[in-house]
Amino acid sequence: MRPLPPRPESGAPPGSAPVPLRAAWRRTLAGTLVLLAVALLLGLAIGQPAWTLAAAALALLAWHGGRLHRVLADIDAHRVGPPQRGGKGVWNALAGLLRRDRAEMRARKRRLIDLLRAYRAAADALPDAVVVVDRNTQRILWFNRASTALLGLSRPRDRGAPVVERLQPLPLARWLAAGRNAEPMHDARSPVDERVRLDLRLVPYSEDYWLLVARDVSKLLHLEQMRQDFVANVSHELRTPLTVVHGYLDMLDPEDMPEWQPMLEEMRRQSQRMTRLVEDLLTLSRLEARDSLPEETVAMAPMLAALRREAEAYSQGRHEIEVQDLAGCDLAGSGQELHSAFSNLVTNAVRYTPTGGRITIRFAREPGGGAVLSVQDTGQGIPEAHLPRLTERFYRVSGSRSRESGGTGLGLSIVKHVLGLHQARLEVDSTVGQGSTFSCHFGPERVRARHDGEADPPAVRQASH
Repeated sequence: MRPLPPRPESGAPPGSAPVPLRAAWRRTLAGTLVLLAVALLLGLAIGQPAWTLAAAALALLAWHGGRLHRVLADIDAHRVGPPQRGGKGVWNALAGLLRRDRAEMRARKRRLIDLLRAYRAAADALPDAVVVVDRNTQRILWFNRASTALLGLSRPRDRGAPVVERLQPLPLARWLAAGRNAEPMHDARSPVDERVRLDLRLVPYSEDYWLLVARDVSKLLHLEQMRQDFVANVSHELRTPLTVVHGYLDMLDPEDMPEWQPMLEEMRRQSQRMTRLVEDLLTLSRLEARDSLPEETVAMAPMLAALRREAEAYSQGRHEIEVQDLAGCDLAGSGQELHSAFSNLVTNAVRYTPTGGRITIRFAREPGGGAVLSVQDTGQGIPEAHLPRLTERFYRVSGSRSRESGGTGLGLSIVKHVLGLHQARLEVDSTVGQGSTFSCHFGPERVRARHDGEADPPAVRQASH
């Protein structure tokens, strides 16, 4: 990158001594006063001082006007005229300033061009495909070399072409229409090779331009599939030995061997915990292997009643359970999977709420036509630092407490995957010492009218102690 040239003094023409601007003004003013004084003396000598002064002033005005015209013409023609030989007045100073500014502007332009070339070379060397798209016309303005290998774009054919048309069969029309709200496409087939899987992201970096970034995630997805297959296979293989262990434990009667009773109870407890872990792993593997779920109308009144019964059975009278049905609607989706997700939330609330606490299951409508099912407890609460990681596999806020209560660390992961398959989201609000609220938000497309003879029933409150 070329460095900027040294900044000369104001009004210093090349090859001459620097002339400060203030000194140039003084010289020009002194010359004007001397010329007018000479004209005045000449006028007094000939007896016409007024006419002589007027002629001298007009001559000065004409000379300055000529210099001004030349400067304006040079600026309009993008050039700066050479300085007058030996001139040190204000016009030569102005010409020096113009030459200096023009030299600096050229240096800045060269530097910007070098920067632009460096940025283009860096973008062209990226392994990810980068496409600059005009937001208004949705046409391709520029793309790097990786776009040829991953998206099939080529120069100069695709410059200025509609991006949706050139990247068929990728479903980009509705995706681009979402603009800043467009969710990343985590698994899209490459237009060049169906075996290549892409992660597509839309980055609006200005009001007029978007960046379409495509990354090859084929290896990552392959490794993820291998992990899922491994977990599923191991879980299936563990089922048989666990069944055998359960069978032999059931055959052993603690009354025949009282001294073995503590050991047998611990073995049963640990084997049951292992069984729950295997079942949760199988459920999670099954959910991850599916892209969609069967659609049916899930009656929420029986669902809420079943959740209340499960909470009461798990609580065994240690908590106050309340169910509020305020929505007066049903949901579209898989009843089995939704029950699994809601049951996990209810079980967690009972598990982590001290005796005498309160668990509230509420089903209500949301502004915009959606619905939300929330499970609120008065437990110990969750520190804010742990909230972003709650849905990770085996993540526990307190490992010892979770093991003592029989948790596997997979419940919230199952909830997250079930809600994802229903285009819903999980929201967690928790305050340490006050409790937590886990809310499942469903969009209006998942809401169905309830057909049980009551279009909008009043709130149903069912409580047990």
